[in-house]
Amino acid sequence: MLTSKQRSELRAMANEIQPIFQIGKQGITEETVASLCEALEARELIKITVLKNADVSAKDIINEVAEMTGAEPVSAIGSKIVLYKPSKKHPKIVL
Repeated sequence: MLTSKQRSELRAMANEIQPIFQIGKQGITEETVASLCEALEARELIKITVLKNADVSAKDIINEVAEMTGAEPVSAIGSKIVLYKPSKKHPKIVL
């Protein structure tokens, strides 16, 4: 569980990164979850865009995505979701 200070630091770091995944009309598939897990292991902090044609909003889906990937939800603002999961092999972000 992240503290508010840690979450704030992660949000500041996320401002500089580009979204690397998109969630659209199909929602979250097993392939999407597998790709997200790989990206979280490699990057630790990722940003996802929820497209306008998706049936859910970013705020509705953030906890579901976090639970499926084992990540911590950082923020859901507008159509963007930010997730954090420390790398098991090569941790880069120190909180």
